[in-house]
Amino acid sequence: MKKILIAGATGYLGKFVVRELNNRGFFIRALSRNPERLDDIREEIDEYHIGQITRPDTLEGICDGMDVVFSSIGITKQKDKLTFKDVDYQGNQNLLNEAKKAGVKKFIYVSLLNGPKLCHLDIVKAHEDFVKDLKSSGIDYAVIRPTGYFSDMEEFLSMARKGRVFLIGTGDNRVNPIHGVDLAVSCADAVDKSKHEINVGGPEVMTWKQIATLALETLNQPIKITRVPLWVMNFTQFAIRIFSPHKAGLLAFFITMSTQDMVGQTTGTHTLKAHFKKWECNYENN
Repeated sequence: MKKILIAGATGYLGKFVVRELNNRGFFIRALSRNPERLDDIREEIDEYHIGQITRPDTLEGICDGMDVVFSSIGITKQKDKLTFKDVDYQGNQNLLNEAKKAGVKKFIYVSLLNGPKLCHLDIVKAHEDFVKDLKSSGIDYAVIRPTGYFSDMEEFLSMARKGRVFLIGTGDNRVNPIHGVDLAVSCADAVDKSKHEINVGGPEVMTWKQIATLALETLNQPIKITRVPLWVMNFTQFAIRIFSPHKAGLLAFFITMSTQDMVGQTTGTHTLKAHFKKWECNYENN
């Protein structure tokens, strides 16, 4: 039985990875800052380690006895004034240091599609700086590069509920976002695969305009889509940076993702239409 440490186990993707690996019979150790956050997956893990990725002293021994480390650790909402570099880069570096000390055989890390070409973005640079260190660490590795999560697409439903969806630019760029269940399969497969770079997307390639239309149709709303000029978004991003570099970095990331094609290898069976319908049912029931 292979033993795997999962960092990011309580996040959107991490929970699906835990369930997939549990179904495959892996011994699972989960990292968490708070044991209460493990309640949803407690029956599917074998043990847990309480620690903070940004505090190396809390990670001592976390990889002892582990064959593989999986990390989907990253920061979106800023806490304790931590930056992308503090978490996405240095936090994962702290974990990698522990993996090397423990003799871990493989480290699997989740970055994003086209990452090396997007290092002008703060959040991507932090990811890719870590990828460089991982590749030179001497440990076998795999870098998972998804196009985007279904959970990110739920913002279209939030806008649609208010009667109008806003798009950045023309909305004609293409993307094939992937459900966490399908992505978790690719992550689990990476444990035994020799491939180092795994580009992966969902089964459907759509334009942003098609996703916006689908969200409005799911909620039986009139098709009202407003395209915000790219120059307006860029100006907004620069203005926000004066007050919040972190929020500006996230906005710059979203602008870039919305104005270029993000199409990975198609995989999985979950459709965005079904996901949107499920989201709407859950919303109505709550």
